[in-house]
Parts: sequence; C-alpha cells; structure tokens
Amino acid sequence: MSVPDSDDDRTFKDLNVVGMLHKFWEQKQVKGMMMETENLVLYESIPSPSPPYMCYVTLPGGSCFGNFKCCYSKAEARRDAARIALMNSTFNELPCRRITPDFIECSVKEAVGTTSGNIVDASDPSTSIGAYCLMLELNTGRTMLEFQEIMTVFQLLHWNGTLKAFREMRCSRQEVIDYYSQQRLDERTRSHMALDWLQKEHQSPGLLSQELQLAMKELGEARRAGRELRFYKEKKEILSLALYHANAEDLEGYHSEEVSWREDTEFEYYTQEGHCLEDSSKHSHVHSQGSMSDRESVE
Repeated sequence: MSVPDSDDDRTFKDLNVVGMLHKFWEQKQVKGMMMETENLVLYESIPSPSPPYMCYVTLPGGSCFGNFKCCYSKAEARRDAARIALMNSTFNELPCRRITPDFIECSVKEAVGTTSGNIVDASDPSTSIGAYCLMLELNTGRTMLEFQEIMTVFQLLHWNGTLKAFREMRCSRQEVIDYYSQQRLDERTRSHMALDWLQKEHQSPGLLSQELQLAMKELGEARRAGRELRFYKEKKEILSLALYHANAEDLEGYHSEEVSWREDTEFEYYTQEGHCLEDSSKHSHVHSQGSMSDRESVE
C-alpha cells in the first residue's frame, strides 16, 4: 500500500487518528465477540534525546507499523504511526484483500510468472509454488494482513536457518507448514532464535553486530517506505537479545539455561516418532507472495 501524498497529509492533520485507530479495532473485536478492548493497540516510542523521534504501533494479531514522516515530537511520531496503521487497517477490509479461491488462482499465476516455477507445481507442496499455494489455501477467508502475520513466522524461520535445519532432518515442507501455521511468535520462540544466533556468534565473532546493524538499516528503510514492519522488528529484537547475552560477563549460567530450554524445543515435534516424514523438499526456501502490490519472498 502506498503512503499518502502531501494533500492526504493535510487531510489527516487535524484528525484524532490515535482515537480512530483504537475505535476501529475496538469495533472489530466486539463484532468478533472478543470483548477485551483494552490495550488493543500497543505503541512503542524509541528513546531518543533529540528529534527525529520514532514510534511503532502493533495491532491485534501482531502487524506492526511505524511513523513515516520525520517527526519533531514524540506525540507527532505517535500520531503518524497511528495514521499509517489506520490506513492499512481500513485498506485491509476491502474485498480484494481477502483470500478467496479466485484470489489464490491469480496469486499463484503471478508467482509462477515471477519465478522459475510451473503452474503444475501448485499441487505439489514439495515445490516453492506448491508450498505457497498450500499456505494460501490454509488461510482461505482471512485477509492479507492476517496472512502476513502468519508468513512472518516462516520468514523468521528461513532467516534464522531453521527451515534449512528441518530439510537436513528430512522434514517435508507440508509437515513444517502444518505445524508452524498454528504457532505464534512469543518469548519462547524468540529465545530459541536468539540462542541459535548466539551459537553463530561463538563460531564467527562479530557476526551479531554486523547482522544487527543490517537489521536496523532494513527496519529504517521499511518504516520510511510505510511498509508492515513485524519481520524487520522481530529480527532486530532477536539479534539484540542474542547480543546482550553475548556481551554478558557470566555466560556459563546462560549456557546451562540453554540446555534446559532446548529440552522442550520445537524440534521435538518432528522427532517424537523417531524420524520425520520423507524429504520432499527440493528447493532452498518457502516461497511467499501476496497480491501484486505486496509481493515478498521468505528469502
């Protein structure tokens, strides 16, 4: 979705966009019989001694947006973040943003046209196109914003190297998709990913600092482009957590905790039968694309 031009900025200038955004999601929660309407929309102001100020807003479900403009007060940054989130929230309600059989057909054809895949691959979950088609079908009836919230999990798994590990364990793509489509990003998931990056830091000292700088650059570019930010923000937070522990003076206690955490890791799901299903993965990534204006690969 494009960010409004200066005329639209003047239109939004005098509106209480913070209140409008809360009201929008409050009505959606009530309509969906989910009556907890407090703390629906979460704001996070980034500490800064001077302008420009930055603010992120997280919507129910996890979608995240930030202020687009260069803001000279924290209140202005909050309003601008709310404005971007409100625009995307209302746009997401349009019929064209809901996943239907027709939408899936068009999206798969578009994916085929922009990759080296073939339309016949759509029925084979072991291919990138087939995995993408399967994920769309599993989310039929949902909006593209809801779909992106689920896809963020798979984007992080690819970035973190977990999908590659599953392939090496001979886990099928359909198996991974079926399991992780039901999972949400929480502190446990972030901790596991941070531990993975801490191990990489031990193998390649300085890697975490480089990756964190890159993640912060990507987050800033995505924010200034008015894009959905959950993937970029999660990367930054996971790497920051890993770097915090890497810089801690006493790592021995952390390593002991690592052993305890990994006793109940998500890998256990795939090994509880002693083995995974046959390896039907022939490609190196799970392909993710949205509508023509929202195309983005898990790579």
